[in-house]
Amino acid sequence: MQSPLDEVVRNQKAGRPQGITSVCSAHPLVIEAAVVQARESGGPVLVEATSNQVDQYGGYTGMRPGDFRDLVHGIATECGLPLDRVILGGDHLGPNRWQSLPPDEAMEHAESLVAAYAAAGFTKIHLDCSFACAGDPVPLTDDVVAERAARLIRAAEDTVGPRRAERIRYVIGTEVPTPGGAHETLGALVPTTPEAARTTLEQHRKAFARHGIDGVWPRVMALVVQPAVEFDHLRVVDYRRESTEELRKVLDDEPTMVFEAHSTDYQTPEALTALVEDHWAVLKVGPGLTFALREALFALAAIEDELVPAGERSRLAEVVERRMLAEPAQWEGYYPGSDAERRLARRYSYSDRMRYYWPDPEIEAAQARLLANLSAAVVPLPLLSAHLPLQYARVRRGELAARPRELAVDHVRDVLRDYDRAAGAHRNQNPRQNQKQNQKEYV
Repeated sequence: MQSPLDEVVRNQKAGRPQGITSVCSAHPLVIEAAVVQARESGGPVLVEATSNQVDQYGGYTGMRPGDFRDLVHGIATECGLPLDRVILGGDHLGPNRWQSLPPDEAMEHAESLVAAYAAAGFTKIHLDCSFACAGDPVPLTDDVVAERAARLIRAAEDTVGPRRAERIRYVIGTEVPTPGGAHETLGALVPTTPEAARTTLEQHRKAFARHGIDGVWPRVMALVVQPAVEFDHLRVVDYRRESTEELRKVLDDEPTMVFEAHSTDYQTPEALTALVEDHWAVLKVGPGLTFALREALFALAAIEDELVPAGERSRLAEVVERRMLAEPAQWEGYYPGSDAERRLARRYSYSDRMRYYWPDPEIEAAQARLLANLSAAVVPLPLLSAHLPLQYARVRRGELAARPRELAVDHVRDVLRDYDRAAGAHRNQNPRQNQKQNQKEYV
C-alpha cells in the first residue's frame, strides 16, 4: 500500500532532491499554518506528535494519540485540506517517559504507547529506544537499542493487523542531543560517523530477523543521524555539507531509505536546501515554529497596546512571564545565568521553552482576548508595518487581510515557506493560481 512518503524516497533515489517538512508541534495555530501551507503548495502535510506531548496517558498536552489525530483532522477539514493529504507521525516513541523504571517495565509502557499511536491511524513512526532505563548501562549498546525497537514494531504491527500495517512507515536511529534542542550551551558538534550509521542499520536488521519481522524492512523509510545541525539558547550550528561527504553514502545500498534530520530549526534556507540535496529528505522543525508564533503574538500584543485602552488589554507577554515564573519546571533547569539572562531566555531563547506553556488556561485566555480585541479594531497600516513588515507587504498587495489570526498564521508560514522551497514543493506550485487562492482565502 503506497504512502505519500514513498514518492519522496523514490525521487531521492532517482537523483531528484525532494523532501518533506515534518511539523512537530501541538499548537493549533502552528498546525493551521502547516495545513494552509500544504493546501496551497498542493502537497501533503506531515504533523508529528512527540512522546512528551502525546502519549496513552495524555502527555504534557493532555492529549492521547486519538485526541491529537482529531485535532489535526479537524483543522484540516476546517481549512479545506483533504484528509488523504494529512500524514500523522509519532516522534521519539520509546521508553523516554519511563526512564526511571526498570527496562522491562519501561518497555511495556513503550509498547502500549506505540500501539496507541498505530491504532489511532499514525502512519509514520520514529522508534527511539536509545534512552537508558533504571539499571541499564550508559550509553546503551546498539544491539540493545535495536532489540527494543524491534519489540515496538511488533507491538504496532500486531495492534493494527497486516492490512493496516502496510500503511506504516518506520524511522530508526536517533541523534544527540535529545529532542527539542540542546539543554546546554553547545560545544563542538560533529556528524554521525559512517561506521556508526552502518552499525545502526546492521543491528536493526539482525533484530528484525530475530523477531521474525524481516518483511517490515522495506517500510523503514528513514534513518536518523546527526548531520551536525543543532541549536541551543543563543546559537545555531548551521549545516556544512563538506563534513558529511562520507556519511551521505551510507544509504546508497538501501533502496527504500533516506535520512531524517532532527533539530533543523533556524537553519538558513540555503542550509535546508543543501540538506535535502544531500539526502536528508525529512526535515523536522518544532521549536522554530512556536518561536515564530511567539514573535507574531507578541507583535500583535504591541499593536494592541497602541489601540486598546489599558484596562481592556490582554497583556499577553505579562501573563506568559507570570505563569512561567509560577510554574518553572519546564524552563528552570534549562536556562542558566543571572536573573536578567534567564528573563531574556524565557522570552527569546531559540530552545523556546515557552512552547510548553501555551496550553496554560490563563495564557490561553489572554491569547483569546488579544485576538478578540484586535478583531474588533482596525489596525492602521503604518502600525502593522512597524511590527509585522512581511505581513504588511502582503496586506498591501491584497494577499492577506489585516486580521489578527491570519496575521499570526501567516508569520508562522514564513518559516514553512523556506522549508517548502528547500524541499522542492515550489516546483509543483502555480504562482498565479496560489495568488488567487490567497485572495479568496483572506480578502
